Amino acid sequence: MTTRRDFLQSTVAIAGGLALSSFSQAKENSSETIYTPNKLTDAQGKYFLLPLPYSYNALEPVIDAKTVELHYNFHHKPAVTAANKAEDNLSVARDNNDFTLVKHYEKELAFNLSSHILHTHYWDNLSGKGGGIPKGNLLKAIENNFGSYDKLKTHLAAATISVEGAGWGILGYLPASGKLMVLQCENHQKLTAWGVIPILVLDVWEHAYYLKYQNRRSEYVNNLFDIINWNTVEQRFNGVL
Repeated sequence: MTTRRDFLQSTVAIAGGLALSSFSQAKENSSETIYTPNKLTDAQGKYFLLPLPYSYNALEPVIDAKTVELHYNFHHKPAVTAANKAEDNLSVARDNNDFTLVKHYEKELAFNLSSHILHTHYWDNLSGKGGGIPKGNLLKAIENNFGSYDKLKTHLAAATISVEGAGWGILGYLPASGKLMVLQCENHQKLTAWGVIPILVLDVWEHAYYLKYQNRRSEYVNNLFDIINWNTVEQRFNGVL
């Protein structure tokens, strides 16, 4: 039986052996498998950028290769760097007992770490072989909380399209209530609710779609449903039950 320790030791090393990618892990002393999102930190606890799980052109024609390349390298990647910088500066502030800039770096951390988390989910949520409808426990929960998958799809699309400015549409699960929820998120961290765990995120920052869709956000959002990887969404949902 594979233990948590065995799994982590056998996981493929990234970036010179520092970065560990974990798509699933076995519960220690249990045969039950749980799903965890891609690991956000390396062996030293620093945030790092995982390789994309597919090529730049894998999401075409819904999302063009150039958009994926720019989005990943010039929007997600800098957020990782900035999140590490914010944590480093907060550590220096503690060591020096100088919190003059604490407000600035706390805001930087909230913004950029939230960006890193949501982008990591976003890439994992999509697949060139995606689409269809959810199944299993996820579909049952959707039907219980929204009435049907079609009703959820309509709700989630409308909420995502109507995000004010830049942000995200989120399907999340709140363990405290046992409910799935649709939320809007402005920027990367505003309008979310404490305790809600994202299981599906739709990016509506303009850099996610503007090269192909220009101002046609609704077209982009509706097309995203053709490449949603419901398998990873369901795995994430099952992992937080």
